[in-house]
Amino acid sequence: MNHPLMQIRSPAAAREATELEIISETLPLANARVLELGCGRAWMTRRIAEDFPVARVIATEVDRVQHEKNLQITDLPAVEFRYGGAEAIELPDASVDVVLMLKSLHHVPGPLMAQALDEIRRVLVPGGLAYISEPVYAGAFNDILRLFNDERLVREAAFAAVVDAVEDGRFELVAEIFFDAPGHYADWQDFEDRMLKVTHTDHRIDAALYARIKSAFESHLGAGGARFLRPSRVDLLRKPAG
Repeated sequence: MNHPLMQIRSPAAAREATELEIISETLPLANARVLELGCGRAWMTRRIAEDFPVARVIATEVDRVQHEKNLQITDLPAVEFRYGGAEAIELPDASVDVVLMLKSLHHVPGPLMAQALDEIRRVLVPGGLAYISEPVYAGAFNDILRLFNDERLVREAAFAAVVDAVEDGRFELVAEIFFDAPGHYADWQDFEDRMLKVTHTDHRIDAALYARIKSAFESHLGAGGARFLRPSRVDLLRKPAG
C-alpha cells in the first residue's frame, strides 16, 4: 500500500534512531507552542518540555484514567494537560506552531481521521508543522503485538488519511522519514505492565492467548532483557502559508 509520493513502509530507507533524535533533527522547537495529541503516560511530553526550549506544550489524552494520572504531574510548568481527542481540539485557530502525533493517529476512530487532520490544520499557524509518527506494520515486535492487538487495518487507514490530506492540498509534504526505534523491556513483567495492562483498551486476553504472547516475548529475552527495533514512519507536513 504505497503512493507515488508517499510510502507506508520502506525498509531500505530506515536507519536506527530514537523518536527524540528525529524530532531534534526535523522540528524548530525554540520558543514553539507545541500541541501533543494523545500523550499517553506523558513520557515524551516530559522529554519535549525538558530537552527543548519550547514556549509551551499542551498535551491531550482521550483515556480518562491516564489523563487523571497526568494531572498529578506538577513539575512541568510549561505543560498543560487537557482531556480530549484530535477530532475536536479545543484551541483557537492558528494558535500553535507544531503539532505532534506520536503513534496516535491510528487510534483515532477511522471515520474521524480526516476530521482530526482538519482540526490539526485549523489550529496550526500558516507554515506550521504537523509531525505524524506512526508504527510500521513489520518486525519482531509487531509480530508479538499482533497476537493480541492487530493494527494493520487502522494503520493503513491512518496512512490513507494522511495521503488524502496531502493530495487535496490541506497539507504540504515536507518529508517522509523511516527509522527503526530501539526498544527495551527488562523482563516479561515489564512488557506486561507497559503493553497489556493498559487502561485505554480491553484486549480480552484469555489464558491460552496469554501463554502465546508470553512465549513469543520470552523467545527474545537475553541476559539484559529483550531488545527490539521497532520500524516507524514520520510524515512531516506543513500547513500552507497562503
